[in-house]
Amino acid sequence: MQITLNIEQIRADTPLPPLFRVRQCWQTTPVADVAATVWAELDRLGLAAHIRPGMQIAVTAGSRGITNIVQITAAAVGWLRNHGALPFIVPAMGSHGGATAEGQVALLASLGITEQTVGCPIRATMDVVELGRIADGTPVYMDRFAAEADGVLVINRIKTHTSFKAPIESGLAKMCAVGLGKRHGAEIVHRTAVYGLKEQIVPMARMIVERGRVLAGLAILEDARDQTAAIVALPPNDIGGAGEAELLLRSKEMMARLPFDRLDVLVVDRIGKNISGTGMDTNVIGRLPIPGEPPPDRPVINVIVVLDLTPETHGNANGIGLADITTARLAAKIDFHATYVNVLTAGLVGLCKGSLPITLPTERDAVAMAVKTCGQPDPAAVRLVRIPDTLHLEELLVSEALLSEVAANPDLELIGPAEWILDSER
Repeated sequence: MQITLNIEQIRADTPLPPLFRVRQCWQTTPVADVAATVWAELDRLGLAAHIRPGMQIAVTAGSRGITNIVQITAAAVGWLRNHGALPFIVPAMGSHGGATAEGQVALLASLGITEQTVGCPIRATMDVVELGRIADGTPVYMDRFAAEADGVLVINRIKTHTSFKAPIESGLAKMCAVGLGKRHGAEIVHRTAVYGLKEQIVPMARMIVERGRVLAGLAILEDARDQTAAIVALPPNDIGGAGEAELLLRSKEMMARLPFDRLDVLVVDRIGKNISGTGMDTNVIGRLPIPGEPPPDRPVINVIVVLDLTPETHGNANGIGLADITTARLAAKIDFHATYVNVLTAGLVGLCKGSLPITLPTERDAVAMAVKTCGQPDPAAVRLVRIPDTLHLEELLVSEALLSEVAANPDLELIGPAEWILDSER
């Protein structure tokens, strides 16, 4: 498919406001030794008592760009091997990777997870088995290789979800119900929009835990710097339960956010599935265009510009619909098949994040048009922030109109002037 964008004459010569580099001052204490912490946590849980020599143990691997995920996964695999098990990796990512086994293996490789780096085979399939039905009649599916294993170790990061709020959001339960459910599970959870996310993930996960021989969960928490802040092993009954809910509250306390309540323009250098399930985190940008779901209270942003896709997203531009303006360069990188499979699998929750925004020839045109149309007629007074992506918010580029707020905030440090670097200069 070839798409011709007749946009070369749509340009913007609005002046861009000067930029200043600002640092958010966070106090963080990352995990010092990731592998040792994984081993200690699995020992603490007493998991060795449930391991028999020769047991085939499926270890989940998702599609998110989680810091230290290769080391964490390899350490878990090493621990299992040390106790006589025969671990293998199963891609647990719903419909991601174009909803093909090959695509999911390639996605794992882009995150650094290969048979060589984690020390065990990868067994990928889109085949599932039905484990049963929850109280409302909804079927529960599980990856065939995982279901046939002697046990399953679920690994995932716990964080606030980008589409709903509940005691259990993104984490181990979602990895069970949606990740291990493959495309079938993902479609079922999303077919009733937010209802499925709020009401069905936990009972579906509980069935997978109980009938799918889930031995334990390994939960990862990240701090505002995107560092590994904690690794916690949970027993099966805490997956989708009190233990996971408590870790979600801890995660929310550490989450990175923009330090401004209102912006005229936000410029995001890149989006991608390795950054967030929705390309850019809705909790950071304050946008949640799902009918019936209230958006975050802050920030309120008039215009969002997205400049590019990450290489790791492999053309999946899910979340681009959260932006108002983008670039021809980004549009040319979109794999519409991968994007649409992901968006449509998510149903109504996905549709509102998958449409292509206004597309302009260059990055400078995109930013200048945002400044021109943001509702502030004086470019020098535009409240603008530029970020690399929604995961990395420690250093920001801000316009002069925000400097008074920077000076008044003890958690912000003004570093000095910065330059606009756009298009071929980047």
